[in-house]
Amino acid sequence: METSVPTATTDLLASLHRVLDAMGPVAVAVSGGVDSTTLAALALARKPSETRLFHAVSPAVPAAATERLRALAEPAGWPLSIIDAGEFSDPNYLRNPVNRCFYCKHNLYRTIRQHTTSTVLSGANLDDLDDFRPGLRAAKDHAVRHPWIEARIDKAAIRRLAAEHDLEQFAGLPASPCLSSRVETGISIADDVLDAIDTAEQMLRRELTPATVRCRVRADAVTVELDGPTLELLDANERRDLGERVRALFAGTDRHGPVGFAPYRRGSAVIRRQPGE
Repeated sequence: METSVPTATTDLLASLHRVLDAMGPVAVAVSGGVDSTTLAALALARKPSETRLFHAVSPAVPAAATERLRALAEPAGWPLSIIDAGEFSDPNYLRNPVNRCFYCKHNLYRTIRQHTTSTVLSGANLDDLDDFRPGLRAAKDHAVRHPWIEARIDKAAIRRLAAEHDLEQFAGLPASPCLSSRVETGISIADDVLDAIDTAEQMLRRELTPATVRCRVRADAVTVELDGPTLELLDANERRDLGERVRALFAGTDRHGPVGFAPYRRGSAVIRRQPGE
């Protein structure tokens, strides 16, 4: 029976190589997550003299992602450039519309284009086609290629490839979109709020070791979303204590409402209003 996603890692790698081999020099946009980091490693292994890597830093990028990527790239001598994509100078991005990701990726790819004439690659995978991804339109506008999608490879397959190519620490990383994705549509993006989100999530990971955590900023509250098993283990006293500590982190921002807990829902900060609303 045919399948759209190869099942053996040898077939996965062969599919990716066919895509990469048809390109000239490439520039991989690397976020520090499993998808783009694995793509970067495999592209470098396949065509070392024709691959460059670009990682953008901003208040929306957790410092841990940058540190993790540096720790991998520097000892290996990867050709990694750290850039400021400039999205925090873009008022369209800062006002946080439903298609905020379009402006983020537009700024990212435009900036990378200023540093290279190579074909720019993203770490988007087959699963991303089933989600709301305005960034894919920005990628199209800048002629960005998506090798995982072209090779018909999904996230589970990428994790298998990572595990078998000395990227075990990345293979098990939970999905973690940029910090701005925690802010409800229509609420302006602010540096101090993103810093509070990042600090709160780090604290919750240390204390609860959840499979998933998102600190969502709502119009009148902050909601800590956790995977079901972790949430069920928290009693009323623990929720109250953690809620007070999270609220304290937002005290210096303009988002200091009550803190609640809820089950994790992917993309729950995105509010897609109907035309005319």
